[in-house]
Amino acid sequence: MDELPEFGMRVLEVLRQPLEDKVVTISRARGASSFPANFMLVGAMNPCPCGYFGDPIKQCSCSSAIVTRYQKRISGPLLDRIDIHVEVPRVDFDKLADDRLGEPSVKIRERVELAREIQRKRLEGTEMTCNADMRPTEVRKFCPLDDLGKGIVRQAMSQLQLSARAFHRILKLARTIADLSQESDIEPSHLAEALQYRPRRWN
Repeated sequence: MDELPEFGMRVLEVLRQPLEDKVVTISRARGASSFPANFMLVGAMNPCPCGYFGDPIKQCSCSSAIVTRYQKRISGPLLDRIDIHVEVPRVDFDKLADDRLGEPSVKIRERVELAREIQRKRLEGTEMTCNADMRPTEVRKFCPLDDLGKGIVRQAMSQLQLSARAFHRILKLARTIADLSQESDIEPSHLAEALQYRPRRWN
């Protein structure tokens, strides 16, 4: 969904149930029907209507009230259900003109497929196939933390005022980051990276 805030708020709020339950329920006068809706939501948006809020070079022309109103079109409960939030800053000329190539897509795919296989084996015997499917019970079982890890999450919960939903999503994401690194345990670095993907500016 490009230009996410430009969708109507009612449309966006309807996404909350399928993102959480992977089911769409349609209710009518004669009854309700539920349909499977397991999907991956990818959304993009500008930080403000003019697009320059927080830009280090060009000044934003929006008032603070306009910026706040624009960002609040995406509600806190919906943001809470999105696992990874990434801010994309302006790319300078040197990076655009650099001839060096990044990691090939083939290598990335191999790493992702290996991580998915690790997850399938971990969840063998259940109806789940990947970390994203885990419920709180599985999170407690497969995402244990040592004392240092618990301390990191405890501090983050307090400072960022994270919800219980965010807590479980952070652990699932940290577990995935560890799987991509082929690490059996969730290390502090995996938690730190997962926490970096939580939203900090809005709501």
